[in-house]
Amino acid sequence: MVMHVYFSGIGGTGIGPLALIAKAAGLTVSGSDKQDSGYIDYLRKHGVTNIHIGQSHEQIATVHSKQPIDWYVYSSAVEKESPDAPELQFVRDQKIMMTKRDGLINLILKDKKLKLIAVAGTHGKTTTTAMAVWLFKQLKLPISYSVGAKISFGDMGEYAPKSEYFVYECDEFDRNFLAFEPYISLISGVSWDHHEIFPTREDYQQAFREFIGQSKWTILWQDDFDYLELRGSGNYSVQDPGNKQIRAIALLGLYNRLDAWLAIQAVHELTSQPIALLMKHMNEFPGLQRRMEQIVPNLYSDYAHTPEKIRGAMSVALEMAAKKNQAVVVVYEPLTNRRQHYMIDDYGDCFDGAKKVYWIPSYLAREDPKQPIILPTELITHLSNPSIAEAYERDDKLIKTIKEHLKKGDMVVAMAGGGGDSLDEWIRENFAVN
Repeated sequence: MVMHVYFSGIGGTGIGPLALIAKAAGLTVSGSDKQDSGYIDYLRKHGVTNIHIGQSHEQIATVHSKQPIDWYVYSSAVEKESPDAPELQFVRDQKIMMTKRDGLINLILKDKKLKLIAVAGTHGKTTTTAMAVWLFKQLKLPISYSVGAKISFGDMGEYAPKSEYFVYECDEFDRNFLAFEPYISLISGVSWDHHEIFPTREDYQQAFREFIGQSKWTILWQDDFDYLELRGSGNYSVQDPGNKQIRAIALLGLYNRLDAWLAIQAVHELTSQPIALLMKHMNEFPGLQRRMEQIVPNLYSDYAHTPEKIRGAMSVALEMAAKKNQAVVVVYEPLTNRRQHYMIDDYGDCFDGAKKVYWIPSYLAREDPKQPIILPTELITHLSNPSIAEAYERDDKLIKTIKEHLKKGDMVVAMAGGGGDSLDEWIRENFAVN
């Protein structure tokens, strides 16, 4: 399998790790993205250097003229933002094979004879994926994987020639996860999301039921078993979130401990290693980027951008702050305006425990032009306690406010889900020590 694969949207957390895996598997790799980002820098530092910013006809034609592209792998966002994008037109004109990431992953799985460990769910899947990889590495077992965040104990994507399994963060967006038939799947938590793909809650539930039906074995929580209206024994292991062993995991945050338990159960099933040993290794899990990642002392970045993710991040932040007798302050950037139209009534108590919330305008991507932009002032009114929140802009005033809180010794958490030019990147640019 020697070919030139071109990755469009290579700076995304789904495509970027796959480019690293393809390179390690012996493929020639190039790619593009519409904007530069920290992820692009990461890829370049890890050997994927043939990347250009911009996605014009001329740019991809130049790459193709130097070495013909055999396979064009593109992010779902590329086609959704513009079905007639210049790159897509060029690839069609040249009759180059084109698929989304699932096509290439399935080829690698088949070619390398790897069994798929798929981690799916609305929230928690990145952390759970990273935790499963961590356990394999601590057991010194070769493992191939793709994680949608930077980790300290490996690349975002790796191919290990002697590995038996491939751990994959299996995203439901654009029904991507339905392209796979996992050897074992983990469901980290399910609540209706990606409304432009799944117009109704029932559509979303049905997609997860299909995914579970395609999996040889599934590990999931009782709450999700009930939410998905599954029946009978089936090919799944239903876990009780009240299990006393979960409370014995030393990681901060209830949601982290729940994610850890899923990873422990999966690795136990696959390796027969004792639960006690896996828990010991899990207690040393170092975390991952943008999951309560410290930027400077007392300033953290977290990927939380749905009510469930926010509650998870708050559970970690409040436990951390309690150890130092700190107050928790949140700067929140919602991910996409279209999401807000569906989840506006779900915010409720998600920020409970915070001393203050600075709510900035939503990060816009793949928006529906027919939907009016919901301003922070309106979104704040849907909190159970709106008095703790204030509408802000991402500007010098916000920088000054954050610095004042840090000077007081407060714990400040920036919660945002976007990529390039998101609150996360803004925080790093304005506060990180070079």
